[in-house]
Amino acid sequence: MNDILHKLPEFIGNHAALAALFAILLVALIAMQIAELFGKTKELTPAGLTLLINRETPLLIDLSSIADFEKMHVPGAKHVAMSQFDPENKDLAKAKELPVVVMDKDGRGNSIKAAQRLVKAGFVKVHTLGGGVLAWHAAQLPVAKGNK
Repeated sequence: MNDILHKLPEFIGNHAALAALFAILLVALIAMQIAELFGKTKELTPAGLTLLINRETPLLIDLSSIADFEKMHVPGAKHVAMSQFDPENKDLAKAKELPVVVMDKDGRGNSIKAAQRLVKAGFVKVHTLGGGVLAWHAAQLPVAKGNK
């Protein structure tokens, strides 16, 4: 171990670009973890969502395309097109104190934006489903089909 520490400055000197890239990636990873830790939204795994469903009655909002929603969705999820998603809607405003889980097909796009809009609108318990409905299905959890 001591030998590695003595050679580290030489390695960094010979591979400055690689060392700089490592430092940038490390800082970005730390920043993302801190943002998630102190963020107002929490990302749930499929197992975490199952626990939440069993312990509380969350509002499940699926922002997938209608075609993807009809193919498969988490049972009990309500489909809302992102173009029609409005946190200020009076029906949705009734759920400000309930846990709300926002999801989409793969967990990368609209769910994060929608969750941030919910937090700005005053919702207290906002979650996203990490990996989206595809992660739910990959975890071999039950899916519903059709538009209900």
